[in-house]
Amino acid sequence: MTSATIKSIESVQPTYPFEAYSHVISPLSQPEGGGFLITFPDLPGCMSDGATEIEAIANGRDAFLAWISARLDAGKEIPQPSYRPDSLPDVSGRFVTRLPKSVHAKLAERAKAEGVSLNTLVLTFVAEGLGRRAA
Repeated sequence: MTSATIKSIESVQPTYPFEAYSHVISPLSQPEGGGFLITFPDLPGCMSDGATEIEAIANGRDAFLAWISARLDAGKEIPQPSYRPDSLPDVSGRFVTRLPKSVHAKLAERAKAEGVSLNTLVLTFVAEGLGRRAA
């Protein structure tokens, strides 16, 4: 039997403050648990949620600091704030894709096991994948 080691990461003072980074707040449907999701386009994989928009932002501040601290602890650079909503193409934040039934079933099982909605699980996988590519 192996014991898990938990690494303690000290909180750091970010080079750029929370307010310098654009964030996107999206409502979550009732099947997704309701409330609001906050994501940071410049910080792949950094996200949080809350029952209200204000709570999502407060939780987003914690996620932001944890993300910055963990990234610096890993010796990785912190992306500069560069997201500007006015520079984006006209996008709605929604897209539809078809999956093989077997992949859909596996995703649904995983979401149920983790206690999250299918949309939240897929969004997390996409954000994590984008984070790996950016690193």
